[in-house]
Order: sequence, then C-alpha cells, then structure tokens
Amino acid sequence: MSNYENECEKAMSKVIEYLRDELRGVRTGRATSGLVEHLKIDVSSYGSTMELRELASITAPEPAALVVKPFDPTTIKDIEKGIQSSDVGITPSSDGKVIRLPIPPLSGERRKQLSGQVRKMGEEQKIALRNVRRDINKRIDADKKASTITEDAAEGAKDGIQKLIKRYEDEVDKLVDSKSKEIEET
Repeated sequence: MSNYENECEKAMSKVIEYLRDELRGVRTGRATSGLVEHLKIDVSSYGSTMELRELASITAPEPAALVVKPFDPTTIKDIEKGIQSSDVGITPSSDGKVIRLPIPPLSGERRKQLSGQVRKMGEEQKIALRNVRRDINKRIDADKKASTITEDAAEGAKDGIQKLIKRYEDEVDKLVDSKSKEIEET
C-alpha cells in the first residue's frame, strides 16, 4: 500500500466515524444516550455552552425513557431549557434532581422523514469520500508531473484509491441501511 493510499484510508475512516456519530443522534423508537448527549446547552451560571454529556450522566433505565442526572444540580433548569428548545422532539420532566425524557413511539410519517434524513447523511458522507479521492488523485497527478513518481506507480496508487473508495462507500451503505431498518422496526 502506497503512502497515498495510507493517507486516503485515514481520511476516509474519519468520514465513516463522523457518520457513525451523526447516526447515533438520529432518533428511533428506542432510548439511547446518543439522542441527547451532543445537545448544546447554554449554562448561564458557567457563562458558556457545553454538550449535555459534559454536564450530566445519561442513562436508559428502560427502552422508552432516558434519565439525565446533572453533575451539578444548579444546572438542571439550563439543561431542561436546552432539551426543550432542541429539535429532538422530547419534552423533559424534572423532579428537581433528575430529568426524565419519555421517548414517544414514532409515527409512520416521522419514520419516513428520519429514513430520508439518514439517507441524506449517507449521501453527504459519500460526497466527502469522493472529495478525499479527488484531492489525493490531484496530488498523485502533481507528483507524476513533477517526476517524483513513475507513471506506473501513479496508476497503481489511483487503482488502490479507487478500491478504497468502493469499500468505504459500501460501508456507508451498510451503516445507512442498518439505521433505516432500526427506524422502521421500532
């Protein structure tokens, strides 16, 4: 494997990791901490914006509910406000110590919307993969023109990169299909 392919693979694996993180935040009918852990919460007492996972522990004691327990009890109102104003579509209820988030079942129309959103995320990441390929191929062409690599080495590297993009696009398809099935099943 050439240096070009190694570099390409590193960049492409970052794209896949990004997609995995994004998909964790897509709501299915099942409660997972990934739904809310990346929500940005404005904490007035700290004078900053933080992710929910930095402010509280998030657990799923049952399949249809999340429990958010703030590390600092004074932030509970800010967390509640942040969840309510987010686009997660869950209404928090607080008892002063913990916040409960009941996960309502998804309607048929909402399932279709979420499946479409997941497919769109997949397409965006395929574009990112193609951009990585384009950038590496441009470098290969520049190196070939500058005579730092041979014509054969350049062609070999481009073939290797083409195989990599195929493998990573298949990985994107698998992730998207898996998440779409999860949305349809729950």
